[in-house]
Amino acid sequence: MKTIFIVIVALVIAGFAFIYWQNSQIPELGHQAGQLTPLSDKPNGVSTQTADPAKLVMPWQFKADQATTLSAIKDAVAAYGGAELVSEDADYLRYVFVTEKMRFRDDAEFYLDAQTKEVHFRSASRAGKSDLGLNRKRYERLTELYNR
Repeated sequence: MKTIFIVIVALVIAGFAFIYWQNSQIPELGHQAGQLTPLSDKPNGVSTQTADPAKLVMPWQFKADQATTLSAIKDAVAAYGGAELVSEDADYLRYVFVTEKMRFRDDAEFYLDAQTKEVHFRSASRAGKSDLGLNRKRYERLTELYNR
């Protein structure tokens, strides 16, 4: 009985260590030729540029111009809270959102397509398989804040 307990404890510790390791891995992200990095097969992300209907969200329309749009995105993220800006260009923003309780890290990107006047979005969790819908909920709340 004691051996089974030790094995179970070891498996739980290994599981937490694996999730911690996943959470600390910084993914290679960005955009090329107007496309954000594709989502993984895991159901823990959303994007405006995916063919998977379960992960698809709609792009935002530009505000008056690109600079105003960039500013509005920053304002929406600031109002949402819990994010750190890690990369910024004239047409791209990358944030890391950290969940309050478990400190999970989610990478979110915004690509401003000047040709279509749309903001493309991608958000995915680094750790685990499921995000319990958090990235979609975050997109929906950010959309509300952006459209104010």
